[in-house]
Amino acid sequence: METIFNMIVMLIGGLVFFLFGMNVMSGGLETMAGGNLEKTMRKVTSNDFLGFFLGSGITIAIQSSSAFTVMLVGLVNSGIIDFANTFGMIMGSNVGTTLTAWLLSLAGLEGNFFVTLLNPSTFAPLLAGIGIVMQMFSKSDKKKQLGNIFIGFSILICGMDLMSDSMASVRTLDGFDTFLLALKSPIIALLVSTVFTGVIQSSAATIGIVQALALSGGITWEMAIPLVLGANIGTCVTALISAIGTNKNAKRVVVMHFSVNVFGSILCMIIMYVMRAFGVSILSAEIAMVGVAIIHTLFNAINTVALLPVKKLLIKLCVMVVPDKEEKTHTVFLDERIFNNSPLAISECHRLANEMAEYAKEAISTSIKLLEKYDETIALHLTELETLTDKYEDRLSTYLVRISSNTLSKNDSHAVARMLHSIGDYERISDHALNVCKLAEEMYQKGIHFSDNAKQELTVVSAAINEIVDLTITSFQNDNAQMASHVEPLEQVIDVLNDKLKALHIERLQANDCTIELGFIFTDLLTNFERVSDHCSNVAVYTMQLSSDKLDAHNYLNSIKSTSNEEFMNEFNRYSTKYTL
Repeated sequence: METIFNMIVMLIGGLVFFLFGMNVMSGGLETMAGGNLEKTMRKVTSNDFLGFFLGSGITIAIQSSSAFTVMLVGLVNSGIIDFANTFGMIMGSNVGTTLTAWLLSLAGLEGNFFVTLLNPSTFAPLLAGIGIVMQMFSKSDKKKQLGNIFIGFSILICGMDLMSDSMASVRTLDGFDTFLLALKSPIIALLVSTVFTGVIQSSAATIGIVQALALSGGITWEMAIPLVLGANIGTCVTALISAIGTNKNAKRVVVMHFSVNVFGSILCMIIMYVMRAFGVSILSAEIAMVGVAIIHTLFNAINTVALLPVKKLLIKLCVMVVPDKEEKTHTVFLDERIFNNSPLAISECHRLANEMAEYAKEAISTSIKLLEKYDETIALHLTELETLTDKYEDRLSTYLVRISSNTLSKNDSHAVARMLHSIGDYERISDHALNVCKLAEEMYQKGIHFSDNAKQELTVVSAAINEIVDLTITSFQNDNAQMASHVEPLEQVIDVLNDKLKALHIERLQANDCTIELGFIFTDLLTNFERVSDHCSNVAVYTMQLSSDKLDAHNYLNSIKSTSNEEFMNEFNRYSTKYTL
């Protein structure tokens, strides 16, 4: 009884170390992969061939097909990727995840000194030591993440060793023969593996246990095949859970993932039964750890080749299982399924921040047009734009604050801080656009108009506002610090221009060429324009500080506005000439 208890404790402990090591390693690999995954996915998903290699590459990088499928669910739910284009990536992910089994199979190597060196148990402690040193003493984020990967891999191997040790004496147990007898039924073995993998939500861990059993001896190819197939089916549970509350296309991704693994398993089971009927001897032979890795790879490779010709039928099946229904149209914000992949989540935040910037730009240009000719329909659209930017600012800021609590690289941390500052400015720009709209509405309802001189002055300052907003947003979207450097000189010109316009308007008031009521409206317009240019200045400064470790707008502005800054003064004089009254 004590032996059984010790074996169970070691097995559970090994499984815990294995899963924790896998999580640490995959987290480091995800961070090192950077935030360009989303852009790359968009480019290659329409081609199944490229999608296959992308899915394989990403899964090899993050060492988890479940995590990759959950990521796909989130991206499809957000409308970034089309459901029909996920087939190649799913198949590639299934093949990519087999690398773990090949790495673990090295633990079964025996032979001379050089062969022993290839055994992960030999070099894992050394890797762990290197990883800890890199974590403690390296200043580079990439080196720290590489250290994380080394540490995670070492913990994973430690877990694998514990599981293997727990199985060393398993053959001496009274119930082991009964257990093996049960596994001789392929259907029972398939069901046991499927349920177990669904519970622990890691096919790699299940494959690891099968390899540990193989190392202890006693299981055959005929037993191992359904255990591996069950692990591939059971891993779909993670994606299934992640699809709760998603749209129809995201649910179809899960159906696709489940379908390809089930159909592939059925095909392989049929092949195995045919081989069994013809008495193929290899099925009854004991399997080694490398044999488990071979089964895992062959299953997914055969599955890919067999199902590629019937891709369209699979897509139709997914549509039948999850039929089209009327869904409320809404803007999808930042799917939770990509939150734990910080680089991808930050990339998605940047995409939405760019969208928000476009809405703010449209709002201010629309409000200026309303000053020339008021239209209630256009004013209503502008109000909707302002509400939308409020929604973006609320959701994005909440999400970015949460992301900042994750372990981020310096660049990612800086990107989060920059977006948090900038989206607030975009929201305020749209607020000022709405203020301008209300002033235009007031003039329309009261039937009052500016003088020709006032109209001409507003045309000049409006053109400057449109240019500064366009410069700011384009430089932000393209991370172009050089373009952003043109914003501050133009902002200073707008400040000077506003002061001149206010002085001229006071002269008109004193000469009774303008009413006090129009004077208040004119002054309010100039104040809103000035605030818009101030917010543009803020965003541009954050863009110009792309390479800086710390955002410091006040000191940075003081340095670039210095009269000794020849480049700044040249730009200031150029804009002063361009926007002369």
